[in-house]
Amino acid sequence: MERITISLEEDLLAAFDELVGRAGYENRSEAVRDLVRHRLEEERLAGDPSARALACVSYVYNHHQRELARRLTGAQHLHHHLTLSTLHVHLDDENCLEVMLLQGAADSVRDFAQATIAQRGVRYGNIHMVPSDLSAPSHRHDHG
Repeated sequence: MERITISLEEDLLAAFDELVGRAGYENRSEAVRDLVRHRLEEERLAGDPSARALACVSYVYNHHQRELARRLTGAQHLHHHLTLSTLHVHLDDENCLEVMLLQGAADSVRDFAQATIAQRGVRYGNIHMVPSDLSAPSHRHDHG
């Protein structure tokens, strides 16, 4: 492992130290390594649309919205080659939470995920994508 030195303004360092504490990192170095890995993964997916990716797509929708549940289920069937799993939770009389786990070419996964959360009646949505190429640099936490 190599050492590097970086310079940060005082207010940026204070905010970073707060993040390190809230996130439970043992030290600044591990937090910086995670930030660098995250950015490299984003760049890798953006630079190669055919790269393999995994995604967790979560969204809340109103199940009373006309035909929405049918459209969402139909879209999942049309994209069965990308869909690994789904979880459906009834939150209250109106709202449902769904979580989809997707895997495939990054552009296909991103397009399907974005189209899902853009459906009329979907109230909140989030897409978290990571490369699924296991030969990429590893993310290791040593908890001695």
